[in-house]
Amino acid sequence: MERLLTDLLQHQDNRLRFFDMGRRVSKLSTDIFRQVEQHQCPYPLPFLHQAWVGLLLWNSKDKQQSMIWFLKLPLDEQGYLIQAARDDLVNRILQNALAAEAQDDALKDNPFAFTPDPEKMAAFHAQATRILANPASVYYERVEDYLSGQLPLDTWPDLGLQGIADYLARLDQSSHLDHLCRILPQLPAEPLQMLTRQLEHVEPDFQLLQALEQCLDQQMQAHALPEVIAALLRGLSNARELPLKQKLIEAVLHSDYALEPEVILALGTRCTQSLQEPSTLQLFLERLAAGKAGQLGFNRVLTDLMFLPKLRSLILASFRDPQRSQVLSSAIGAFLQPTSAH
Repeated sequence: MERLLTDLLQHQDNRLRFFDMGRRVSKLSTDIFRQVEQHQCPYPLPFLHQAWVGLLLWNSKDKQQSMIWFLKLPLDEQGYLIQAARDDLVNRILQNALAAEAQDDALKDNPFAFTPDPEKMAAFHAQATRILANPASVYYERVEDYLSGQLPLDTWPDLGLQGIADYLARLDQSSHLDHLCRILPQLPAEPLQMLTRQLEHVEPDFQLLQALEQCLDQQMQAHALPEVIAALLRGLSNARELPLKQKLIEAVLHSDYALEPEVILALGTRCTQSLQEPSTLQLFLERLAAGKAGQLGFNRVLTDLMFLPKLRSLILASFRDPQRSQVLSSAIGAFLQPTSAH
């Protein structure tokens, strides 16, 4: 009988919460992950051909007894979890737990464990503290003071990344949202990037998306560096308001910024929902083919995007579009050659 990771961890007084850690930090249904484990469906949010998963495990009677794991699990060509890898992971966890008699050591020397980058780690901890009803970090109060306008704008180097993540995870509290929308267009480039890169882990509402629109217009007119535009795209990528989000993404695609590797990468890795619009996808492919990342960049971005079931068929349809440019046709030809570097 197969042993499921969900069954191994979810028992007695344990509470278990899954997060996807691939493109952004987002909640992942335990039921969906169980179906993935049972090979009933592909992993819904693949990134670089793997499932990047965060687990928060805690005791319902004592939330101080909590544990965090980060696992990357290989997927097959159709996006299904490779069962042998899952079995290997479960066996390693059982062996280490028995040997150490402490769950904290259960992932010791485990090839499936990984450490998220600092931005994702901050976002994960911010969401975890809210679930556990724990207080925010010591950096939170200073961020609160800064974004409410109580501190000079040039004091941004004193802000902690964890404090920013904690603030954005609590946009439903106090006047946080109003303060953020008011100050965003006033921020220097550095704190603007710090904030918008963290915003990809929440869902900006229409009010916040309008503030981001103002920032994007300002920065494009001021000929800001590509990394600023890329950060703003990441910040608006998870917004709920689809028509306005689509308009902003297409404005960037029609600009020379879409030729910059940082910008096209933000579009290709964070704005996949918007790329499901065929006209937007076609424009994206044209800019990707003509961009500064070259054929290697085209191949890498397309290889990742074609792993997403909803985009694969749309991309193949775009390949057959008779209106495509010669530049895109050449890039597609090189991509499809067996010898091309993916």
